[in-house]
Amino acid sequence: MSKTILSLQDVTIYQEGNKILSNVNLNVNPGEFLYIIGKTGTGKSSFMKTLYADLPLTDGEGTIVDYDLNGLIDDDIPFLRRKIGIVFQDFKLLPDRSVNENMLFVLKATGWTDAGEMQEKIDDVLDKVGMKNLTGKMPHQLSGGEQQRVAIARALLNDPELILADEPTGNLDPQTSVEVLDVLRKINQNGKTIIMATHDYALLMKFPSKTLKCEDGTIFEVVQRTV
Repeated sequence: MSKTILSLQDVTIYQEGNKILSNVNLNVNPGEFLYIIGKTGTGKSSFMKTLYADLPLTDGEGTIVDYDLNGLIDDDIPFLRRKIGIVFQDFKLLPDRSVNENMLFVLKATGWTDAGEMQEKIDDVLDKVGMKNLTGKMPHQLSGGEQQRVAIARALLNDPELILADEPTGNLDPQTSVEVLDVLRKINQNGKTIIMATHDYALLMKFPSKTLKCEDGTIFEVVQRTV
């Protein structure tokens, strides 16, 4: 295991051939909670997509959970993503399956076979996000905040070394956003490394942490009071 969860040196990030961010240098240590902020279109999502290999890293050097991003082959991407939990703005739950079935789908897809072990793991992660009593509900029967809690639980299923949360509160009202971020912070306090992209500066004021800002084609650390 390397000392850093994520290391980027002299990285340039592209989206569809267009340069989005350049001269990106960053080290993230185990257990950190890191915000990525910036206006829409400044590169937050492109940055996150590069980390989970949805966009290739072609310029610079990068490692994440012991994988080289710039030398990554397609066959390695599923294994990389098993070591990373990803939480999206739009939840991405399977609409025709219950909460429990959504969890089972992920475990089976990632190689779990023992029914008892799978159910024990599902109960454990749902309990961590306060959703253990709603396992039989369908996604449309849940509020937005409840759906996002399930999505966070899903991201925890394979005990990832890193959680990437891309605008996880973007579709939620302010109070629910605070509740969801509180869940993420508690997970972080239990040892998980989290990188969260957001445009909600109110959350940063309530839950301050190390913050990087995307602006003018680059990304840099900011002190809390200037965000």
